[in-house]
Amino acid sequence: MAVSGRKQFTIRGEIAKRVIRALDSDIRILILGILSHEVMNLTELTAALGLPLSTVGFHVKHLEDAGLLHVEYVPGSRGSQKLVSKRYDEILFELPGAAIQASAEENVVEISMPIGNYSHFDVRPTCGLASETKIIAMLDDPRSFFEPDHVHAQILWFGGGYVEYQFPNNIPVGAEIQELELSMEVCSEAPQYALDWPSDITVWINDQEIGTWTSPADFGGVRTSLTPDWWITDQTTYGLLKRWRVDQQRSYIDGQALLDTNIETLKLRGRNYIKVRIGIKDDARHKGGVNLFGRKFGNYPQDIVMHLRYQFDDNARHYKLQ
Repeated sequence: MAVSGRKQFTIRGEIAKRVIRALDSDIRILILGILSHEVMNLTELTAALGLPLSTVGFHVKHLEDAGLLHVEYVPGSRGSQKLVSKRYDEILFELPGAAIQASAEENVVEISMPIGNYSHFDVRPTCGLASETKIIAMLDDPRSFFEPDHVHAQILWFGGGYVEYQFPNNIPVGAEIQELELSMEVCSEAPQYALDWPSDITVWINDQEIGTWTSPADFGGVRTSLTPDWWITDQTTYGLLKRWRVDQQRSYIDGQALLDTNIETLKLRGRNYIKVRIGIKDDARHKGGVNLFGRKFGNYPQDIVMHLRYQFDDNARHYKLQ
């Protein structure tokens, strides 16, 4: 299978540390080189490397956890097979002290939203929430999402429905949003976990659909660096870091074009907040639920993060809040 073109990716902070650790291996560098030319299943990759399957699987997992590989489970002649592909051709590292300056120059606002700080929801079992230390209220009971402790959730899951958040629209007065990006660690939701469990996960901004990503699985069975000690690993333990983006032309996920929905469609101008809904459409082909991960659960130490890129409109510089 041929490899399509990929985009450059800029990383910083904890994610940069994870990537640097993943690249500190000659074998993992070789894997990335081999996957530059084609997508392979794990058996093909093992044959190309001439190494034991368990060794290759170990190194692939390190690269996947760092966000450098995309792993997808697809039907095969003997059950499902694992397809492995390289996500990026070029990665830029923002060193400490440069990120603030770059953000100031590029006019970017970053907003981090805890996954438990939702403003509205409509969820169906299987469902539940857990903080860093315990399950919140009852499992598979939507009423648990009303518990005051829901704001402390570090993982939440539901088999159907949605959760909704209100992000502050705090760009400077007189500025216009040019681009919106939303990133989150997310996957499907199955009882316990299931490595072949597709789910069509959709994101809406201000009630406008910006795109659907099909999660291949509900990932679990292993303890990640952020898995709490008390959490049992026969349950969901991690997801994939996905990025939805909307610019002046259309919407994208991980750089791939999705819909004609653009910034103007979202009607962001003059609003005090930006409404974000994450869920499963009633007519979705794969109704496999949603798991959302906070900064203290899964593989990535972040909440749901929104980046707003803006520029000043000279005609609007004298605008004042009423």
